[in-house]
Amino acid sequence: MAAAATAAELQQLQGRLEALEGRIFGAPGGPEGSRKIADGLVKVHLALGNIASKRERVKILYKKIEDIIKYLDPQYIDRIAVPDTMKLQFILAEEQSILAQAALLEQVSSLQPYVDSAHIKAVPDHAAKLQRLSQIHIQQQDQCEAVTENVRLLLEDYNKMTLLLSKQFLQWDESLAQLEAAKQVKPLPE
Repeated sequence: MAAAATAAELQQLQGRLEALEGRIFGAPGGPEGSRKIADGLVKVHLALGNIASKRERVKILYKKIEDIIKYLDPQYIDRIAVPDTMKLQFILAEEQSILAQAALLEQVSSLQPYVDSAHIKAVPDHAAKLQRLSQIHIQQQDQCEAVTENVRLLLEDYNKMTLLLSKQFLQWDESLAQLEAAKQVKPLPE
């Protein structure tokens, strides 16, 4: 795997070099063009090496490149800013939460056979049936709302009719009471 990655990186580097040659020479560089650039890069490398070996400050800088790379690492700040004892305190403070999460993970892993069951795997096959049942349910809800509205209107009509009949019966009762009172008040013929 490492060899394949190295080969891929080498091919990528070669592609970049060819693109650079294409920009410099205007056309894809042949073997002579690549030798020119490669030779130029070797000369530059040797020149930098010679300069570095002669100058004490440059030697010190080359030695400190590893330190610079270490300082540029984003995790370096975390290691400096948060000491290990503080990290341990963070972990201990979250102990109950971590244990709860661990228990939940164990519960999920124990339920994994149910998730992998044939019934759960068959859910996509039942999606069309579920869609059809959902549509039927929505239609039935609409019908139920329509029936409920009709019943409400019928109850309103019934209440109005009962009220009107009650008033009519009261009027008839009053009229009857007046007629009976008038009949009893009449003097008897002598």
